[in-house]
Amino acid sequence: MPRAYVSLLACLFSCLLLAACQAAAPGPKVISSRMPPKAPVTGQTVSPLAGARQLVLVVTDGFDDNQAAMRRFERSGDGLWRPVGAAVPVTIGKNGMAWGRGLLVETPTEGPIKVEGDGRSPAGVFAFGTAFAYQPETLPRPVKMPMHRVTDQTVCVETVTSASYNRIVDENTVPVHDWTSPDRMLRPDGLYRYGLMVEHNAPDTKPAAGSCIFFHLWRRPGAPTVGCTAMRESSMLTLLGWIDAAKKPVVVQLPRAELQRLAPIWGAPELAFGDAS
Repeated sequence: MPRAYVSLLACLFSCLLLAACQAAAPGPKVISSRMPPKAPVTGQTVSPLAGARQLVLVVTDGFDDNQAAMRRFERSGDGLWRPVGAAVPVTIGKNGMAWGRGLLVETPTEGPIKVEGDGRSPAGVFAFGTAFAYQPETLPRPVKMPMHRVTDQTVCVETVTSASYNRIVDENTVPVHDWTSPDRMLRPDGLYRYGLMVEHNAPDTKPAAGSCIFFHLWRRPGAPTVGCTAMRESSMLTLLGWIDAAKKPVVVQLPRAELQRLAPIWGAPELAFGDAS
């Protein structure tokens, strides 16, 4: 075979071998451009339940209903909410619920907005403020919340223009009484014998957005309120003996449809399907 022809064959064989090696060599790692699915977009980037380890859930059938069920929940850290005890009947404002000012960053657009004197209880998520009692020493268990002893001087101020609007004060400790017809808490009917203040429209109080929202005793079974949440005495005493300021308790008050919509967004779907009903 002529030497030139042999050289040509050898050259062709070398080229084919090089091409095969290059084809077999691993190429650069391809990183997928597909992003993981995003969480639902809301104005609330942090759950209003963050940090809470106790939760009181009050649920109605709709915004205009004044009969509700209440249930207590606890959790460890950021774990699942576990029910404590059975659901109990409670009543709320005679005209139902309206969105209040609490731990929600944005007020949803569906449903009424709470204003002073509307006869509605606040819907949303709220911290608890002080507990109160006529005679705290008679409570069957120590209360692990700040406690205000109610006397004939104790009022909750509902006058919109007052510097003390939406606050429980003792008249003998306030130099200027810039209010009219306050909610006198030492009542003949004893509705405020035991109770808890809900931190609605607080601490950044907005005039006319609603005031003096309590958990308190009901007048009779099924009797609605003018904006508070009311219950039988045994339920109130159980709540006061359980609630603990160190566990950062919150109250969630919502119509059922809103609870089912919002609880998964807050990372607590178990509340929507294991609620107070």
